[in-house]
Amino acid sequence: MIAIILVGVFGGMKLDEVVKWEFPVFTLVFTLLAVVMSMYYAVKDFIRFKD
Repeated sequence: MIAIILVGVFGGMKLDEVVKWEFPVFTLVFTLLAVVMSMYYAVKDFIRFKD
């Protein structure tokens, strides 16, 4: 989980360095997406549907 979040944070930071906008849009968006993806990954492993 932490690896997914760290990739989102650092990826967003690097993209913001390239774009050079005043507000760090990519850091914010990629961090939120990474948190949602890591939560989905964690919940998916805990919940198993019966066939």
